[in-house]
Formats: sequence, structure tokens, C-alpha cells
Amino acid sequence: MEFTTLTVTTAQHVATVTLNRPDVRNAFNETVIAELTGAFRALGSEPSVRAIVLAGNGPAFCAGADLNWMKKMAGYSHDENRSDALTLAQMLHTIWSCPKPVIARIHGDAYAGGVGLVAACDIAVAAEGVTFCLSEARLGLLPATISPYVIRALGEQASRRYFITAERFGAAEALRLGFVHEVVAAAALDAKVAELAATLAANSPNAVRESKRLVQEVAGRPVDDDLLAQTAERIAAIRASDEGREGVKSFLEKRAPAWKV
Repeated sequence: MEFTTLTVTTAQHVATVTLNRPDVRNAFNETVIAELTGAFRALGSEPSVRAIVLAGNGPAFCAGADLNWMKKMAGYSHDENRSDALTLAQMLHTIWSCPKPVIARIHGDAYAGGVGLVAACDIAVAAEGVTFCLSEARLGLLPATISPYVIRALGEQASRRYFITAERFGAAEALRLGFVHEVVAAAALDAKVAELAATLAANSPNAVRESKRLVQEVAGRPVDDDLLAQTAERIAAIRASDEGREGVKSFLEKRAPAWKV
């Protein structure tokens, strides 16, 4: 695929999708949304890709919505606004449901929809000094389309606060709240992301994919007979899979599994 707002590179089974609009702090518009959707759909179905890094070029990770795009939306009808918002919702869902694990590499500020992008990823690594802000309430708006992912990642109580106050919070607070998994010095950011990506790429691709689905489909459900049966079925199926059999066999034989690169 060819992109005008992104760059996509692949090396050692890891794809890196980089927002490439540094002049507007990687703010997104309809083109960015369409290209992110297309990129993650394509990479999600590419067998050689085992992990994806989402990054940004320039001083910010993502500043949210592009001002020119917002000006254009100001004249939209209700139906046009709904259609436009649905494309954003679908893009976020494409990242969240991507069968490959996604790491957010956050080197600069993430505002509004940029927070949503982070929340849609599986692992988030931020540089020291990064600032997050759910700024929609300042503009008379609300973070509706990103809310399913932000509330899951940030937690209900913290989301309640930051949705209504639009306060900024730093990387250390994001780590304390569990919104990001690691905070490192800016100079160490690439090394930490590469380390995590290599770890993901070394694991069973099928087990990684199914583990991601497991968390998404089990989280929040009651622990009842139906859930017990479904989780038993999942482990039975993966034990009988080619990679499951190979993984156990290689462990017992004290050798690397066939998928390891």
C-alpha cells in the first residue's frame, strides 16, 4: 500500500507504522484515519508480521484531531457527523482487534484522539516527560469514540476524572494508573520498544494471537459455568494445534521451537 500520512516499514517480523505529519503534531483527519485502518488491516493479515509498533514522527505522538478537519466538521449535519465519527470508531477498533500485538511508542504528547490510539494498543511505552490529555471537554465535546478503549486502559475512576476535567497528566501518573506499561528515558525508548517487539516475535504467533483474544473476550465476564467451558475449550484447541504440539515437544526435547527466529 502507498501512504501519504504514514510510513510503514518491516524488519525482523516487526512492522512499524509511523504517523508522519510532524508539521501538525501528527493530528489526524479523514486521510490519516483511512490510512491507519488500511495499514492495520493489511498488516494484521500478513503472515510474516508478528508484531506492530505504532509511532509518531516529530515533536508529538499525536495531537488528536486536525484543526482544518474540525473546521470542516463544524458545518456537518448530524448524519454527516455520525458517519464521520463512525470511521474513527472503526479505525480504533481495527487497531484494538488486530490479530497481531501492537506496541505504542509514545515519544511526545498524546492528546484527545491520540490518547485513544494509545489505549487501542496492547502495550504502551512512554518516554519521560510525555503528557497525556483528554481535552475534549474544553471544546464542548466528549471523548465518545475513544471511550471504550480509554476506559478499559485507564480505569473507570481515572476516566471519570480526566474526561470531565480535561487536566493534563504525565507519564509517571499514566504508569501509576496502569495506562502505560513502561516509562523510560527518551534515549532508551527505541531500545525498550525493540526489546518488547523481539520478545513478541519470538513467541508462538498463534499463541500470541489467541492470548490477545482471550483477554479481550474474558475481561469483565462473570466466572460461571459458561466461561469455564469456553476457557477449557480454548486450551484444548490450542494444545491440539500444530504450534501447541510443537511448543510442548520442543520444550521436552530442550530445543528451540520451529517458529523461533
